[in-house]
Amino acid sequence: MSDPRRTEPPARPGGIPDGLLVGLLAFLLGLAVLTWTATGLAAWLAKGTWPSTVTFTRTPGAIRALIAQPHDVPGAWPDTNPTALSGWGLFWGLFIGQLLVLFVLTIFTMGIIARTKSHRAQPKPPAPHPAPPAFAPQRSRGGAPSNPHTAPQPHPAPPAFEARGSGGGAPSNSHTAARPVPQPNPAQPHPAPPAFEARGSGGGAPSSSPAAHHTYPLDRAYRHAPGTATTTPPPRLAYAAPAERHHLAAQSIETAESAALIVTSSPTLWAETKDARAKLGPVLLYDPSHLCDTPARMHWNPAERCADRDTAAARAIALLAPVRPQARMDAAVAHTAETLLRSWLQAAALDDRPFKQLHRWAQGNSAQDPVRILRTHPHAAPGAAGELENALTAHPERRELAQHLTARALSCLSSIHIREACNPNRTDSLTLASFLTEGGSLYLVGEPLEDPRTHPGAMPLLTALASSVVEHGRRMAARSSHGRLDPPLTLVLDDIAAVAPIPQLPELLQDETLPLLAMCRSREQARARWPEADLP
Repeated sequence: MSDPRRTEPPARPGGIPDGLLVGLLAFLLGLAVLTWTATGLAAWLAKGTWPSTVTFTRTPGAIRALIAQPHDVPGAWPDTNPTALSGWGLFWGLFIGQLLVLFVLTIFTMGIIARTKSHRAQPKPPAPHPAPPAFAPQRSRGGAPSNPHTAPQPHPAPPAFEARGSGGGAPSNSHTAARPVPQPNPAQPHPAPPAFEARGSGGGAPSSSPAAHHTYPLDRAYRHAPGTATTTPPPRLAYAAPAERHHLAAQSIETAESAALIVTSSPTLWAETKDARAKLGPVLLYDPSHLCDTPARMHWNPAERCADRDTAAARAIALLAPVRPQARMDAAVAHTAETLLRSWLQAAALDDRPFKQLHRWAQGNSAQDPVRILRTHPHAAPGAAGELENALTAHPERRELAQHLTARALSCLSSIHIREACNPNRTDSLTLASFLTEGGSLYLVGEPLEDPRTHPGAMPLLTALASSVVEHGRRMAARSSHGRLDPPLTLVLDDIAAVAPIPQLPELLQDETLPLLAMCRSREQARARWPEADLP
């Protein structure tokens, strides 16, 4: 362990990366093969035979001679009869021709691989289920329908709650139940409510008022049926199939008046709505997995603004959310992992290190570097270095498990394109900071993952960016006089549990500061991601 009182900084790890070594060896091998084949083919075309002394083992010496004298082909092959070789023009023509053919084949192969991955990333929608009966007319004690224009009850994602009287059906207004239920106010919004029926003073469905308040989405065939309640706002959480989620998300994006954050697993949603959103403001796309067919992708450094301790803590929680263990016995390990990741984020931001450095720290390389940065940097939070050093030395077994957890959350950095997505361009930070005020749109597109705790992919990065934008919008709303953004930031979170399970979702469902439409595949999927939240 290095002495923290040293005046000079310890030497940083050096050496040539493995990828650079492999690339250099591949380049030299390819150069030798091209030189050998170009010489032999040129001699075969010019003289009709491949010289027996033009062998691959003599190629390194020939390359050195050709670099010194490109026009002296016989001098590059001294063991070969000069009359058996071609001129330098034919040799270099074949060399450049082979190089161009190899380049075209490489680009073609990369394009095929990219298209194949894009097609495989598109989830196939499941077969549509047969729709249940739209509604059943309510009957009074005698069995006759109490209101022929009762609104239909579709089959929403949450189960409908229906009170029953002594006669087996919903009683009419003339019947008084033993346990009266107060009538709710239909104009007052409620975050993510389950479907329920309007109740009269007798506990049953009144025959002269709208029959039911439906959960969104309503069945299109009965959306404007007589007696349907039209003043009830849509819920903030919905469960639906992929096709229905796509329709609802596109509709919400279309009606968004100003800035919007869209999280989705469907590149088609981005392709269908980006042009319309571009008329309102800038359109940004964060697609670290390269699912969308465009080169205009935004880059973002997850350690941005993490020199602040609170920002680093929130960012660490969001990065660990997809892989965080749910068992109570693992709470201490999760807390240690949060401490490690928060300290590493703060150290990387203070010392202007690239985000990929966190992956090296998580693997145990140069573990004392962040301790030194937090101890010596003048803007580091007081006590941050001691807290990190305590987490690294207090409980070795817990530290090892926590490091495995953080390494799993950052495992996506082993992919080149995802690592490149964490290196922002010069204008990316300014564009991201101003898209709210300019009425822009930020699309976060990622692969849907059902079990991210083993292979999270880019989900931690998507979760961290979505959480950061949501917190920024909430802070701007809190600073306003009426506690709301004007114009508001609309949140359209499609398949949020499988793409970017942000920790703030339960709070957003209860708080109506930001317009929200969150959609999941099922209630079980949502409760698996947020087990401690009281989700409908």
